[in-house]
Formats: sequence, C-alpha cells, structure tokens
Amino acid sequence: MRRMDLAIPGTPKGTAWWDELPALPNSPGAYRWFYADVTAGEYSAVFIFMVGSLFSPRYSVGARRGALPLEHCAVNFALYHRSTRRRWVLSEYPRAAVQVQQEGRVLHIGRSVLEYGLDGTVRMEVDERCAPFGGEVRARLVLEPQAAAAEEVQLVPELPHFWRVLAPRAKARLEVFSEGVASEGIGYHDSNHGAELLGARLPGWHWARVHGPEETVVDYHLPGGVAPLRVTAGVLGTKAERRPLLAEARDTRLTGWGLRVPAQLYAGNQAVGEPRLLESSPFYARVEARRDGLDVMGEVADFRRFHSPLIRWMAHFRTRVERPA
Repeated sequence: MRRMDLAIPGTPKGTAWWDELPALPNSPGAYRWFYADVTAGEYSAVFIFMVGSLFSPRYSVGARRGALPLEHCAVNFALYHRSTRRRWVLSEYPRAAVQVQQEGRVLHIGRSVLEYGLDGTVRMEVDERCAPFGGEVRARLVLEPQAAAAEEVQLVPELPHFWRVLAPRAKARLEVFSEGVASEGIGYHDSNHGAELLGARLPGWHWARVHGPEETVVDYHLPGGVAPLRVTAGVLGTKAERRPLLAEARDTRLTGWGLRVPAQLYAGNQAVGEPRLLESSPFYARVEARRDGLDVMGEVADFRRFHSPLIRWMAHFRTRVERPA
C-alpha cells in the first residue's frame, strides 16, 4: 500500500499520524477515544477504544472527585447484521498501556489492542465478553487508508473538545471469529479528545458519515447555533471545513426514549432514507441507512442526559467492569 505523507501539526516534517499514538489524557474529566466503523456486505460493525470512557457512570461521578481517565478505560464493539444487533461489548478497565513495537504503536486495554502500523494500516482486535455477563467475542478489523487524514478541528470555539478524521475511507477486512464472519468492505476511523467531561459545557451533537462510490462525506452537527463541520475525502484529497447553518432545520423524530434523531439521513441534499436504529438509549442513538450505493452511519448523543443519576444507574446494565487486580 502506498504510504501517504501527511504530518500531524507540531511533529517533524515527514512524520505521519500513524508513526505514534496521539497523546493520552491525564487530567480529571479529560477523555480520548478512537472510533472505527465498517460496512462489509450484510454486516456492519463499530469498534471504539476509550480512555476516559464517555459511557462510564463511574467516570461521570469520579471525575468530579479527581478520577483520572486512565482509571476508566473501555472497549466497545458492536456487530450488526442487516441493521440488527448481533453482539454488544462494553467492558471497562482501570488501566491501559501503550507499547512501542518494531511494527508500530499499540494501545492495550484489557486483552484488546489498537495498533497503528508503520505502513499506515490500522488494526483493532477485540478479545472480550458480551456485556454484562455474555459469551466470548473475538473480532478483528484491519483498515488500509485510501484517503489522507483531515486536519484536527475544534468542535465549538472556546471549548476544549477536538475531532480528527484519521482514515475517512479505507479498505477494510472484518473478521468476527466467534461468529464465523469474514468479509471485506469500506471502513472509517476518527478520534475525539477533550479536556473536560462531555456534558459539562458541550451538551451533545449528532454526526453522520456517508460512503459513496468515489467519495466520503462526514457532517458533524453541534448545538447552540454553532456552524456544522464537514470533512470530504475523495479523488481531490481530504478537506475539513465549517459549513454555513441550514436556513431551515431538517425534520427530526423522537425515539422511544425521547431522544431526538434525524427523520432522514442525507448524502448532501439527497435523502438516503429513514435511519434504522442500531442502538437506542436515553442519551445515545446509533443509526444506519443504505440505498443505491450510499452507506450512512451516524450517532446522536445528549451527554447532559447521561449525567443524570437515573441514566447512570441504567448504564451499569450494559457494561462489564473489570475490577483492579
């Protein structure tokens, strides 16, 4: 695979983003997560490695008392077949470790690993149990980026929350050994990080990425009249920009939990279709739509809701917690 020459701002010239893991957070309330999704035939899957887990009720409470993000790391994996969930993993750990190897840089959380290879490949391997008390899950995703990373962007001016699309389009191979799944398709990879708890000042967002035959477009919508962000990746390169607000808001609908989600998912101004709910909770929804060669995956999050005592209590039932040894 051709090695793309795109440096991280502030690193020596010629240093590509995969030559080192982005810095991990080390202050109370801070977080960083590494997200990837894949569409492979009738399957889709999501992998997330989190340091300072946004899904952790323990971190939600503990961060206000000085708890550190490395004390609340997590691995999330979900497998879907024809938009129906087949497996769900959310495991929380009290530590993570970074290892420098000859082949690349590796983040370890429990038995699961995220590796940035020196040839540009991204490998995520999950070796887990379904939450909270389910069976074993072993899965692997390998991404070979086909478009350059975007520049890092600040989600909201003056707030310490940042987003960077690292691999907007990638050749992907998904293997779920415990399910007998092996399929190739198209993948996506990004990273978010911030210096304070989500929901403290940034209440939430919704975003969606659209894979088309030749181009990927990612739209990130933010509350409070903040202009949305767009990343476009295709034959003309990768571009991140802030877009003007729509003159008219697009329609939404309420989930059974009362969370407002888009009524339609779009590729530009073209409606792809009504989103199918892959995940639905009081504070978070994951959605998907496919039509005529277009594939959309997106999320809606209301982090203010998550910090309520009732919803934090409910979150315990979707999480497996590994206690300190």
